[in-house]
Amino acid sequence: MPNQNNKSALTTLVTVFFFWGFIAASNSVFIPFCKTYFEIDQFQSQLVDFAFYGAYFIGALLLFIISSSIKKDIINSWGYKKGIIYGLLLSAIGAFLMFPATFGAEQGQTQVFYYILIAFFIVGLGFSLQQTTANPFAIALGNPETGSHRLNLAGGINSFGTTIGPIVVSFILFGAAVDGEQLTAMIQNNEIKLTTIQALYIGVGVLFLLAAALFHFSKKLPALKAETAFEPANKARNLLIVLTVIIVACFGYIFSTYSGEVIATEGLEKTRLIILFVALFAVIATVTVANTSASKKAEGWGAMKYPQLVLGMLAIFTYVGVEVTIGSNLGELLKQVTDKAANLNPLGLKVLNDAEIAPFISLYWGGLMIGRWVGAITVFNPSKGVKKALLIIVPYVAFAVILLVNKVNYSTNQILFFSFCIAIQIIGFFVAKDNPVKSLKIFAFLGVLAMLIGLFTTGNIALFAFLSGGLFCSIMWPCIFTLSIAGLGKYTSQGSAFLIMMILGGAIIPPLQGKLADVFNIQSSYWMAVLCFAYLLFYAFRAKSVLDKQGVEY
Repeated sequence: MPNQNNKSALTTLVTVFFFWGFIAASNSVFIPFCKTYFEIDQFQSQLVDFAFYGAYFIGALLLFIISSSIKKDIINSWGYKKGIIYGLLLSAIGAFLMFPATFGAEQGQTQVFYYILIAFFIVGLGFSLQQTTANPFAIALGNPETGSHRLNLAGGINSFGTTIGPIVVSFILFGAAVDGEQLTAMIQNNEIKLTTIQALYIGVGVLFLLAAALFHFSKKLPALKAETAFEPANKARNLLIVLTVIIVACFGYIFSTYSGEVIATEGLEKTRLIILFVALFAVIATVTVANTSASKKAEGWGAMKYPQLVLGMLAIFTYVGVEVTIGSNLGELLKQVTDKAANLNPLGLKVLNDAEIAPFISLYWGGLMIGRWVGAITVFNPSKGVKKALLIIVPYVAFAVILLVNKVNYSTNQILFFSFCIAIQIIGFFVAKDNPVKSLKIFAFLGVLAMLIGLFTTGNIALFAFLSGGLFCSIMWPCIFTLSIAGLGKYTSQGSAFLIMMILGGAIIPPLQGKLADVFNIQSSYWMAVLCFAYLLFYAFRAKSVLDKQGVEY
C-alpha cells in the first residue's frame, strides 16, 4: 500500500489530470470567441488546437530523439517524479505567458492571437511531458494490481474537467449570458476584453507550481523508474523527423499567405486546402512507408516492425483528431448565420452567441465522461447482475452531473434527444461485452452513422447526431491502445511513446476541417469526421486480422 506521501502525490496527480481535461475542452469555447474577437477565419481559429496538440507530438518526438542520441530513456534517467515536475513547470511557464501575450489586447488585433498560440504551445509541451510520465507514475504509486483503478480514477476526473471547463471559461469571458446582438456589440465595442482570461491562466499556472512543489518536497516519495531498457529505432526516428519537416513546411507556407499584403481569393483558399491535405497525406504516407519497409527488413524500425502498432498510430491520430475537431468546430456550426431574416444557423436552429454555445460544448465533452465512467465499471469486478444494472444506471447518473453543472440549460426535447443517444451507447456496451475489437467496431460504426445523420438532416436531430460523437469516442482510446501494443513484448514502452506522438491528429485534423468550412460550409466540413470514424472501423477489422495471424491474445 502507498504511504501518506504517495497518497498526497496521487491526489495531486489526479488534480493535474483534471486540468488537462479542463484546458483541452475549454479550448472549444475559446476558439469561436477568438474567431469573433480577432476577426479571423475558421482555419485560423483552429490553430489553437494546432499549437496545443502539435506540442504533444513535438515534445514526445524530442524525448525520443534525445533518448536515441544518449542511447537510454531520458525519462528513465530522470525518474517519473522529476518528469512530472519538469512538465508541470513547463506548463506553468506557458500559463503565465498568457498574461503578457494578452496584455492590452483589443478586438481585431490578429498579431496578439499568434502570441496566444505560443503560450498554448508551451502549455502543450508541458502536458506532453506530464502525460508521458503520469500513467506509469500513477501505476507505481501503490500495488501494481490496483494500478488500473488509479488510472480509471484519474481518467474519470479528467473527463469531469472536460465537462466543466467550457462552462467556467465561458463565464470568465462573458459573465452572465446575454442575447446574440448584445454580445456581438460588446465584443466589437471592446467591452469584453481578452484580458479577462489572464486571471484564469495565472490561477492555473499557480496550481501547476503548487503541484510541482508538492512532488519536489515529498522527500520520501521515490523517483520511480521503468525497468525496461531503451530500444533504438533509428529508421523510425528519421522518418518521424522527415514528417515533422513536411508538416512545418506546409503550415509555414499557409501562415505566410496570411500576411497583411496577401489578398485572400478563391484560388488561394483552395491552394491552402490542398496544402493541408498534403500534411495529412504525409502522416498517412509515413505510416505506409514504415509498415511496408519494416515488413521487408525489420532492423532499425523498433516497435514499428509490428503492423498492429503502425496502423494503430494512424488510428490514434484519427481518433484524437475526430474527438477534438467535432468539439472545436461545433461553436461555429451553432453561431453561424445562414438565414438572417429568421436568425437561423446551418442546422436550421436559432443562432447562438459565444456564451450560449458553452452548454452544448460541455454536453459534447460530457459524453466522453459518460462513456469513460461506464468503461471503469469492469475494473471493480462487479457480479454479472450488478454490472448489467450499472451499465444502465451509471450513464444517466453521469448525465445528471452534466445537467447539474450546466444548471440544466437545455429544453425538455434536447434532454430527451441526448437520453436517446445515451441509450444507444448503452446497447453498444452490452453488445461489445468489454471486447476491444467489438467495442471499436460498434462505436466506430455508430460514429460514422451519427456524422452522416448530422450531415443529411437539420434541427435537433442533426445537432444531437453531432453531439453523440462524444459518446462514441469515449472508450476508443483504451481499445486502440490495447490492440496496438498487443504482442510487442520488449517494444511495448517504445510503442506506447509512438502512440502518444500521434496525438498529432488533434493538431492536423481540426485546422483541415476549419479550412473545409472556409472553402465550402461548416456543416459539410463534418465529412472529415466521417472519414476519421471510417478509418477507425477499418482498423478494428484489420487489427483483429493481424493479431489473429500472429496468434496474439487481446
